[in-house]
Amino acid sequence: MNYDKALEMYDSFVDQCPRFERKGETIPYTSANGHMFSILNKDGELGIRFSKDVQENYIEKHNTSIIKSHGAIMRGYILITEDMINEKDLVPDLLNESYDYVVSLKKK
Repeated sequence: MNYDKALEMYDSFVDQCPRFERKGETIPYTSANGHMFSILNKDGELGIRFSKDVQENYIEKHNTSIIKSHGAIMRGYILITEDMINEKDLVPDLLNESYDYVVSLKKK
């Protein structure tokens, strides 16, 4: 998927989640309590952050992996695949779940 289409898709997912908004001009992301919990990398790939247990479960359940951004492994973030994107309401649900996770963490 090209970057512009991925950004439009990412914005539409975030728009379905009224508790937070997208930030970042050049590197779109979401954050709460000083913790980033989603990112759209320069390749148009979406990553969402979870606790280690939840991350491992989703990697297995959705046959995905950890996302890389700017050549770095984003520990705690799973790569959102095309199949996941095509599942109705899945990505907004994952964004909300990730938001709940980071607001439970100690504020930075």
